[in-house]
Amino acid sequence: MRLCCRVHYFPPREVQFSFIHLTVFFLCLQKLKYPKSVFFIVSNEFCERFSFYGMRTVLTLYLRNQLRYSAQTTIVIYHIFTAFVYFFPVFGAMLADSLLGKFRTIFYLSIIYSLGQIILSLSAVPPLGIPAREFSLLGLLLIALGTGGIKPCVAAFGGDQFVLPQHERYLSSFFSIFYFSINSGSLISSFLTPILRSDISCFGETTCYSLSFFVPAILMALSIVIFISGKPLYRIVKPTGNVVLNVSKCVSHAISRKVKSKGEKRDHWLDYADDKYDKVLIKDIKAALQVMKLFIPIPFFWTLFDQQASQWTLQANRMNGEIGNFTLQPDQMQVFNPFLVLAFIPLFETCVYPLLAKIRLHTPLRKLTIGGMLAALSFVISALVEIQIEATEPVMPSEGLAQLQVFNTLDCPVNVELSNDMKFVLKSLDMWKVENISTNGVKQLNYMADYSKCVNISNVIGMIDVTEAKANSWIMTANGLTGKYVDSIEKSVSGDPRVRGLIFLNTPEKNVSLELVKDDKTVANWTLSSLLQPSNLAEVKSNTYSIRLNNKIVKEDVPFKFGGVYTVVGYVSGDQQKVNVVTVTNPNSMSMLWLIPQYVIITMAEVMFSVTGLEFAFTQAPVSMKSLLQATWLLTVAFGNILVVIITVVFADAVFDRQVYDLFLYAGLMFIDMIAFAILAKFYKYMVPEDESVTEEINMEVKKGEVNLSYKNDEK
Repeated sequence: MRLCCRVHYFPPREVQFSFIHLTVFFLCLQKLKYPKSVFFIVSNEFCERFSFYGMRTVLTLYLRNQLRYSAQTTIVIYHIFTAFVYFFPVFGAMLADSLLGKFRTIFYLSIIYSLGQIILSLSAVPPLGIPAREFSLLGLLLIALGTGGIKPCVAAFGGDQFVLPQHERYLSSFFSIFYFSINSGSLISSFLTPILRSDISCFGETTCYSLSFFVPAILMALSIVIFISGKPLYRIVKPTGNVVLNVSKCVSHAISRKVKSKGEKRDHWLDYADDKYDKVLIKDIKAALQVMKLFIPIPFFWTLFDQQASQWTLQANRMNGEIGNFTLQPDQMQVFNPFLVLAFIPLFETCVYPLLAKIRLHTPLRKLTIGGMLAALSFVISALVEIQIEATEPVMPSEGLAQLQVFNTLDCPVNVELSNDMKFVLKSLDMWKVENISTNGVKQLNYMADYSKCVNISNVIGMIDVTEAKANSWIMTANGLTGKYVDSIEKSVSGDPRVRGLIFLNTPEKNVSLELVKDDKTVANWTLSSLLQPSNLAEVKSNTYSIRLNNKIVKEDVPFKFGGVYTVVGYVSGDQQKVNVVTVTNPNSMSMLWLIPQYVIITMAEVMFSVTGLEFAFTQAPVSMKSLLQATWLLTVAFGNILVVIITVVFADAVFDRQVYDLFLYAGLMFIDMIAFAILAKFYKYMVPEDESVTEEINMEVKKGEVNLSYKNDEK
């Protein structure tokens, strides 16, 4: 989860004292009650964050599994959406500071946000018949506008509820509670919505994406109700103007005058704006630009970080989530991030940072560099995990080669001899497979089937063919290899197991019913004919099932696991019915828990990078430029996600044919990026912050009827 820190600034001020000022001062020292309005804002934030992270957690698998986008397109859509989420805060801040104020901005954009959640939820309801892809993208756009627009407003609106300096200690506790609400909302929803998606079936499907989106939509609607309910208690501050807009105007004016000037030289190009803008503003912009130079390499950190919910989730989808009796869903892996954030922040403050201080690596820019290197390391680990996952993947048919699978539908083993000296024993109700028969187009193979271990069946000699780049399946019966079909051995996009039926009928009956049953409920069913045609492939949830033939249970407690492809091979002869489950493609065998190291490293990187970066942006910014630097920091997140889109479009498929190469590419680019950042940082001179929060010690002494005042600034 991305950290969101708010640092409040109290500008120095010159105070001219009079009797009225002293009266007001002492009255203000009176203890004020904690603003009740704050609890509405914190509750609103919890619901909104629950809504956003709950939706986002299942979004990647929704795009990939439900909307059937390719892996590349899924990653592109996800990161464009995230980029919009971090572009729109600038829009929201300008709207709040220049026109509507924080309250109305939050309220209006929350309505748009809630509408987007509802549209997204409805798009996942198949019976409605609405264009799912188009409405989903519309919903995501509205969500990005809503959540991005209110992002810079909610915490600041909470800060407005406090009267300073009397509420200063309350203000500190508010942001602690506010941050806790963000993480708790993220933590709970990241764990819950994948369960709603996977464990509940709706509208005839094995999953229920509509419910996993609808619950966050309800929470978003609830957040609006809570927010509005607190209106009578709110302290609403009027818009005061937007520094981002003012800086943009000043910079534009300076560039325009520089272009138009003839021969007039200035020490700095911003000095051309001094005819219209204050010199103090120009000086502050110069200082802000020095910090912004260091922001140039920053976006690449977010390029890596935000792939937790895209590329890493797709990676987890190809792994095994079974942990004892509990099944961890691929999108639930994202819950480790907010959980580890809460654990690491106190750990780093008390242990890690003091150790770094001893070896002189405690400065903000050095911590940022270490955080970036850790992010690169997490992708190296991810690439190593990917290599191990690839070793468990099926060998797919390719050019110049053909695959052959032979299924035995008899209740006896058959000795088979194929041309090219291929000899094997085909066990009863089992499969034999070869993956690399050299061929160009279609190849003919002679065979001899020896039925000496069967009863009343004569040996058969015949011929079969295999087609290049296909998984060719042939069916063994008493008459030899009599049936052929092109098999599908790839794992399902969703990761769920795939099952088909193949039953030999040696009866007068023309059809047989085959069912997978769980708790007396039919999960999948097929009607198979005596023509010995295989059924279609059906996706079912990873679980154990009973197999029923013609309304009779013939096999119980059969496991079908994530990623597996299975064929139920059987025969019916008179009163005899028998089946066996053949694993055509092995299920996912690598545990999802192997992803934990990369999540631990990326979260360590986040704590060092995100918190430190916000602190650096704030402390190094001039007084008037602090909001500008905070907005720029958010924009680095947006640009980081745009980089993911660019790299994915340029390199995926066109350059790399394996995901592991993508992961190593990101790691390598991040290492290079951090080296460039370290070089820039080496030449940066830290700005000593001004005494921004002035504590005035008032020593009053009455002499000769006059009040003498002396002030001492506490240096921090």
